[in-house]
Amino acid sequence: MRILATTALALVAATAAPAFAQDGSFTGPRVEVTAGWDHVGGAGEGQDGFAYGGAFGYDHQIGKAVIGAETEITGATTKEAGASAGRDLYVGGRIGFVALPNTLVYAKGGLTNARVNIDGLGGTTTDGYRFGGGIERNFGKFYGKVEYRYSRYEELDLNRDQVVAGIGVRF
Repeated sequence: MRILATTALALVAATAAPAFAQDGSFTGPRVEVTAGWDHVGGAGEGQDGFAYGGAFGYDHQIGKAVIGAETEITGATTKEAGASAGRDLYVGGRIGFVALPNTLVYAKGGLTNARVNIDGLGGTTTDGYRFGGGIERNFGKFYGKVEYRYSRYEELDLNRDQVVAGIGVRF
């Protein structure tokens, strides 16, 4: 939870800096890096770790509405006795609205494929789905965001919760 509080405080501080604020559109291709809290578990159990990764996508703004597509790859330090979270691939879409000047509130959803490494057995991959939401703030062609994500992998009976912050650039 300290990561969530620190991330939220950093985003609030950044949005309070009017010197960086410029009117910007949410249209165009974008690339970003993300990092934050990762929790993987099932049946009331689980472990925490650190998630990190990168994404690219494309958004199109129509009035105050924004729609987009994105793909992402992340890794994590999350480990439990005999197993560890490996890479996570995601492809999906998002839809949102411009709530304040330069501030986007959005929901997202899509498909995810995770690799779980099991000591002595190697890795196994499993498909699942992800949904979540977040807030993104434009600073000219750069942006910052805070996002919550929930992923479900039925085959392994695993849930994944993440709270990440991201910084990126829109072209």
